[in-house]
Amino acid sequence: MLKQSLIATAVALLAAACTLQPKYERPAAPVTSTFPEGGVYANQPDASSTASNGRTANGQTAPDIGWRDFFADARLQRIVELALKNNRDLRVSVLNVEASRAQYQITRAALFPAIDASASQSKQRTPKNLSFFGQTISNQYSVGLNASWEIDFFGRIRSLKDQALAQYLATAEARKAAELSLVSSVADQYLTMLAFDDLLTVTRNTLKTSEESYRITQLQYDNGVGSELDVRQAEGIVEQARANLQTEMRFRAQAENALVLLVGEPLPDDLPPGMPLDNQNVLSDIPAGLPSDLLTRRPDIAAAEQTLLAANANIGAARAAFFPRVTLTGGFGTLSPTLGGLFKPGSAAWSFAPQISVPIFEGGANVANLDLAQVQKRIEIANYEKTIQNAFREVADGLAARGTFDDQIKALERFVSSQSRRLDLSDLRYRNGVDSYLAVLTAQTDLYDAQQLLINARLQRLTNLVDLYQFLGGGWIERSGDQPRPADAPVDYGSTPPAAPAAGASAPAASAAAGAPRASVPKLTPVEQLPRKGAAPQAEATARTSAPG
Repeated sequence: MLKQSLIATAVALLAAACTLQPKYERPAAPVTSTFPEGGVYANQPDASSTASNGRTANGQTAPDIGWRDFFADARLQRIVELALKNNRDLRVSVLNVEASRAQYQITRAALFPAIDASASQSKQRTPKNLSFFGQTISNQYSVGLNASWEIDFFGRIRSLKDQALAQYLATAEARKAAELSLVSSVADQYLTMLAFDDLLTVTRNTLKTSEESYRITQLQYDNGVGSELDVRQAEGIVEQARANLQTEMRFRAQAENALVLLVGEPLPDDLPPGMPLDNQNVLSDIPAGLPSDLLTRRPDIAAAEQTLLAANANIGAARAAFFPRVTLTGGFGTLSPTLGGLFKPGSAAWSFAPQISVPIFEGGANVANLDLAQVQKRIEIANYEKTIQNAFREVADGLAARGTFDDQIKALERFVSSQSRRLDLSDLRYRNGVDSYLAVLTAQTDLYDAQQLLINARLQRLTNLVDLYQFLGGGWIERSGDQPRPADAPVDYGSTPPAAPAAGASAPAASAAAGAPRASVPKLTPVEQLPRKGAAPQAEATARTSAPG
């Protein structure tokens, strides 16, 4: 009865105990309340944009648009799917989440009593002149249970547990950011490969045209109606085109190698047919929303805030180090000088040893630890604010580019058309003896340069739309309308469903990480389960200490 009363009292004291964490308040976003407007930002594309060819987002935000719906190219969709299954960097990110989950469970386990079963035998010889009744050999056998428990009166362990939980959630959000970045990187590299395909086509056509011009000028020179200067100029254009062809073939091969590295395996032969660069039809009218929306859409911002919450919890642990620590240890079992007497009546033995330790002199270590924890929190506040500023800048840059590329593409298309017509006219004037062959070569070179500028502008427009999709938080779900996965959910689409939430969970860990900080710590009971593999510690993720005591 006495032992049960002591345990009940300890549990009641633990439940009533407070933590010494400072009240968490989310820092104000160090950016303006709206994205820039007017000027280059005013002419944003809509469903009629040439980039999407009639496809529209219908007002859906980036996180609500699945990457299969954002990309229209079936070949690209298949490559993205393969990358999500095989990319090694993403695997490392997932394993980092597993490691953080294990570390959280290790820290959380300190809240519970540690109980061990033990059995021992000891044999001892005593000199005959010191022994009783001439017994120089003595034996002792014991079997029992040993228990120890630190009563967390001042929340030191709970603060460490909250710190580990926040670090776990930060790692999960970092994994989510890595997946979004992978989708964007694969698409960018695929589009780059298509751009080199177009450049190769243009270069081969230019080489074919220049070889024909060289053949004609050489023939004219051989017949005495042309000059050697014209021949050498034509020959120079041919060799330059051949060199450019080899350069672009090399870049095309290297672009495919980079894509294979991102995918994590060689590209299979049964990929579906792809679309050309100028017909990719990616969504171009995704609304940007407000900068404050980025706090819930961007996993890198959510990760930075979780790291800040971890630093805030660490202050509570540093403060608790100034206060006494109470530990209960005890044991219950049987004790006997013979093995056969272990379980006979009267062999029961127990011990109970409460201990309290009060810090008196630590050489300034506790004060320094508290100062360090407070400085680390200020560092994480600055990192959190910088992450928001960087996200704002990325979206603003993407909007500025999106507002200018359509008109730039149209102007370059007209420029290519004018240079093509100029080449025809220059060639006609040369054949009629009005201009020198230098005019033809100059027009040919200018047309080639204009075609390259057009291809590069198309590539930049598409990669900007892909990157803006990522910057706005898109790429986490596969299809529009899918339920967003928790940040630590499996990646293998179509084969591994997201793991079920832990017992008592009410919201996914990703929602807890991206939303407001938790308001209270749930009561710990013996029936509470540890988080299962593949699921976040959700009962803990939905509540967090917000004020001391």
